[in-house]
Amino acid sequence: MAKREKRGKSKSSAGYNQKTGEDFLKQNVQKEGVVETASGLQYKIVEELEGAKPDEYSTVLIHQRALLLNGSILEDTYRKNEPDEVRVEELIEGLQEGLQLMGKGSRFKFWVPSDLAWGRKGTSNKIPPYAVLSFDIRLVDIVS
Repeated sequence: MAKREKRGKSKSSAGYNQKTGEDFLKQNVQKEGVVETASGLQYKIVEELEGAKPDEYSTVLIHQRALLLNGSILEDTYRKNEPDEVRVEELIEGLQEGLQLMGKGSRFKFWVPSDLAWGRKGTSNKIPPYAVLSFDIRLVDIVS
């Protein structure tokens, strides 16, 4: 019986996350400066520089602050003052798309719908199912 109750609770949590995320994205896209791509990725340009843009096979150096909608911090390289070196093709789909919009040195805010992130599965205990993620990213450099 306890297993059924637990399973039911996690399904309702997933449903709650999905509804909350959808509602947030509907309201967020109405804000000044927020753009939505055909895939559903939302972004706002904080600082745009006309530098080179990475492609999906680039390795980039980025500063990022990744948050859940409730404000929980998942990653913050700004605080550590150590940017991450990552291959664009290894990132979640939403960030692959978003980074290719950025010129070197630019800073964007992204809101990634769950279907462009970890979807219905989430990741262990860190990212719940159907979570919309918020990123503040500066493209520091294109390494290769």
